[in-house]
Amino acid sequence: MSTRSTPILSVLTEDLLIRINEKLVQDSDRKTWRLICKELHRVDSLTRKTLRVLHVEFLLTLLKNYTNLHTLDLSVCPRIDDGTISLLLHHVDHSIWARNLKCLNLSRANGLKFAGLEMLVGGCKGLESVDVSYCCGFGDREAAAISGCGGLRELRMDKCLGVSDVGLAKIVVGCGRLERLSLKWCMEISDLGVELLCKKCLELKFLDVSYLKVTNESLRSIASLPKLEDLAMVGCPFVNDVGLQFLENGCPLLQKIDVARCDCVSSYGLSSLIGGHSGLLHIDAGHCFSEVSPSFVKCTQKLKNLNTIIIDGGRVSDTIFQTISNNCKSLIEIGLSKCEGVTNMGIIQLVSGCVNLKIINLTCCCSIADAAITAIANSCRNLLCLKLESCNMITEKSLEQLGLHCLLLEVLDLTDCCGINDRGLERLSRCSRLLCLKLGLCTNISDKGLLYIASNCSELHELDLYRCKNIGDGGLAALSSGCKKLRKLNLSYCIEVTDKGMKSLGYLEELSDLELRGLDKITGVGLTALVTRCKRLTYLDLKHCEKIDDSGFQVLAYYSRNLRQLNLSYCAITDMTLCMLMGNLTRLQDVDLVHLTNVTVEGFELVLRACCVRIKKIKLVAALSFLLSSEVQGILHARGCKIRWD
Repeated sequence: MSTRSTPILSVLTEDLLIRINEKLVQDSDRKTWRLICKELHRVDSLTRKTLRVLHVEFLLTLLKNYTNLHTLDLSVCPRIDDGTISLLLHHVDHSIWARNLKCLNLSRANGLKFAGLEMLVGGCKGLESVDVSYCCGFGDREAAAISGCGGLRELRMDKCLGVSDVGLAKIVVGCGRLERLSLKWCMEISDLGVELLCKKCLELKFLDVSYLKVTNESLRSIASLPKLEDLAMVGCPFVNDVGLQFLENGCPLLQKIDVARCDCVSSYGLSSLIGGHSGLLHIDAGHCFSEVSPSFVKCTQKLKNLNTIIIDGGRVSDTIFQTISNNCKSLIEIGLSKCEGVTNMGIIQLVSGCVNLKIINLTCCCSIADAAITAIANSCRNLLCLKLESCNMITEKSLEQLGLHCLLLEVLDLTDCCGINDRGLERLSRCSRLLCLKLGLCTNISDKGLLYIASNCSELHELDLYRCKNIGDGGLAALSSGCKKLRKLNLSYCIEVTDKGMKSLGYLEELSDLELRGLDKITGVGLTALVTRCKRLTYLDLKHCEKIDDSGFQVLAYYSRNLRQLNLSYCAITDMTLCMLMGNLTRLQDVDLVHLTNVTVEGFELVLRACCVRIKKIKLVAALSFLLSSEVQGILHARGCKIRWD
């Protein structure tokens, strides 16, 4: 007698299915889960808290299915405007999504204006975090709309160029419970706005006023904030040591200070600040003063818990490193990029005391050699990130030491380290946890070295092989079989790569960012083999790939619907294919179309009309500024598109 088997899902309770669903971290796993059956799709709909939307045409359906969202990210969704918001909020079946929403990302939503923001704020009563960064057309009216979010705790307004003190005043009066605020590049905000901010928003814990034209008076106001923990003021040209002295006796909870590129700040002023804040954990004074003084470094003795110090671009000495070694035993990160005076002995002294270092930046420290790297490898066994760009004296011996002792290493930048060879990569491949490896301009490595990396570093997410002239199809074949998790790959000017290599890359199905600039041996056949399998590509650079013809670009138009950024400069594409490409790639937001000799002015007119509703940045040859109609240029500007003339 036959018995019918019971489907396993029918015996699992909803609570158990929800717990299983919560264990899925990767997007690909979650997608597979919800496609299995309707019940698992329903569970995913109930539990999903975060949604990042790429296609505006799917937005209504998605918000209908996912009604328990806490976070909605529309930053990469083109064509978000007042009309879209009206439709989302006033469609009866879809307004439920707004009730539970806490975080909303509208970064680069240049089509959204006052009316749309006002509707959003009115519909999403529980908003606690809003990001409108790089909405360059936002002004005081839009700021007034945001002020209706009375429960707002976090607001990012980076590069909202039209917001002035008046708009900021509206926000601080309406959003008095703000804890985190970023005003970077809001050039119309002055001392007056910052003063009012500091009077009204006493809960502020994080404040970014980078690149504003504020003066010491703003720091006097900021010093009154009782709960401020993190202050960023990068590139503030009118702030000097007097302002830092105001902070010395204020902000009792300050833990992090960033004064990078503040030209008028000296080590004396920073020493004053340190004197009043023994709880500082993070100091960034990169490119701030020409010479790092012993008195400044000596002050760090008071900072028992200091874990990060960045002094990029300053002149240092071995004595400085000895002092840091003695005083900063808790140091986890040090930034010495482009510092003059960094020697092997200095680094040896540094790591003898700072054995807990996990992040070390020695970019352009040209005197560094194998002795320094050996000391780092022997002392800093928990090293996670090491940046050695343009350290030309480093050889395979350094990589051997890293491979022996730094088995936790995740990020290594060896760009322009011409002493690196295949034998060195063999030794380095013992660092099996590597996530990011940069080998650009390392002209002595070949497919053989890449084979070692591919065989042992299966977790690799990012690989830069820019101008590695000896890398060819064999190396790419090794990558395609050993580094299945690769997402970012730079092969620009790897001139030995052919269509065969492109076919190998097609097996890297996680690939999202790919640079193929200057590969003059690949054709439409190679591009077809690549894009028919790599359907997750969001960024593709084909500049100077002059052998690719319309057949390849037509396949690109059909399969690469996720592309958001594309460079076709100096390619052989024609009018009809370019129109097809720009029409099909509905997620495309940033495109370079310089020197397309086979495209006519009429072709450019049609292309720009077809994509003007969603494109945010476009690069064109300067001569077209006189040839394109004022109507088309006006439409692009009205939609918030930035045209870059080359």
